[in-house]
Amino acid sequence: MRFFFKYFFISVFIGLIIIGFLLNCDQNSNHQIRVKDEVFIRVLGIAQDGGFPHINYNDEWNDLENGSLKREPVVSLGLVDMKSKQKWLFEATPDMPQQLYMLNKEFPESDEIVNGVFLTHAHIGHYTGLMHFGREAMGARNIPVYAMPRMSEFLQANGPWSQLVDLGNIEIKSLVADSSFALNARLEITPFLVPHRDEFSETVGYRIQGPSKSALFIPDINKWELWDRSIVEEVKKVDYAFLDATFFENGEINRPMSEVPHPFIVETMELFRDESDEVQSKIIFIHFNHSNPAIRNDFNPANHKSTQGFRFARTGDIFPL
Repeated sequence: MRFFFKYFFISVFIGLIIIGFLLNCDQNSNHQIRVKDEVFIRVLGIAQDGGFPHINYNDEWNDLENGSLKREPVVSLGLVDMKSKQKWLFEATPDMPQQLYMLNKEFPESDEIVNGVFLTHAHIGHYTGLMHFGREAMGARNIPVYAMPRMSEFLQANGPWSQLVDLGNIEIKSLVADSSFALNARLEITPFLVPHRDEFSETVGYRIQGPSKSALFIPDINKWELWDRSIVEEVKKVDYAFLDATFFENGEINRPMSEVPHPFIVETMELFRDESDEVQSKIIFIHFNHSNPAIRNDFNPANHKSTQGFRFARTGDIFPL
């Protein structure tokens, strides 16, 4: 009898393991099926315009060479609708070939390499990737490029960007601040002006509205108090907020930081210190300068008590909409 119960319980235990395995496979299968109908954002880069490692920082390049440092592409988001087989880029970075490869490798069902590119402003990390659409590289045909009036004028009036327009490599789609428009039946985009160093163009952020969730994308802005809106209230209206996190704190670089007046991560966290965990968790810091410890692959928010409750973007992250 003891022998019978011993093997009975062993059989039950093995059976439970098998059932758990099958359930897990089924969940994975359902996840794959579900993803095919999903709309989501994929993080394609997290670095400030100059990338990481940074030019003229030999220690960083040495660390990359010996494997102790991970290269990070310049800040970009991919917006994907698996049902309509469409995808868009937010920002045309110098790393765009790699970023389009990331999108097309994982989501190959689209009929186009990209269905459009949204630009925020005319600083080098945010638009110069358009060069890859030109005759020297892809020789693209009529890629929609969404831009505000000054940004559009800048592209059309200055070479080599004007050649992209003249040859029909890109087709500029004009945006109007605070004017929403539908990309398709499931997606709506709203650009809005933000204060920044606007030498060549205005600067915008974007609100991305999906079927059930929404996101803010503000990779570049001057101090929050210079904006005519409350960032706290704007974050409360969405599910995700990808916010400018160029610098962690004051004194991070060897020049006056007033020359590059981004909001420090510690300043943004302080603004949200009294907000609920739910509100804090909506914030996803992005656009890290090479000097920012948050860009390094060994950065662990759990080791920094002040950062708990907030999130830090990583290349490859997916956020369903």
